[in-house]
Amino acid sequence: MAERTFDHYRVRSGASLEGSRYTAWLAVTPLGHGFPVYYAICENRSFRQQEVAEEAAATTLAAMLSLEEDGTPVFPDNYTGFADDTPQEPAAQD
Repeated sequence: MAERTFDHYRVRSGASLEGSRYTAWLAVTPLGHGFPVYYAICENRSFRQQEVAEEAAATTLAAMLSLEEDGTPVFPDNYTGFADDTPQEPAAQD
């Protein structure tokens, strides 16, 4: 589990077993009073290994730019969370 603290919130990453697969998540918790809000990471993917799911959540936490006033995570434009979605460089032609 990874953790970052912002002005009014603490954000933790983790993974939970749902059936036979793991779901990666971020939990945004107010530093004062209140309950955490959970955000699923890579919702259209599940993970067979807890360590892989936790790594995906920690990577997403590291990519966060900030939080909106209500605690909603802010990510870079076009951020998908999937390394395989990054555009590939065209092969150099000789």
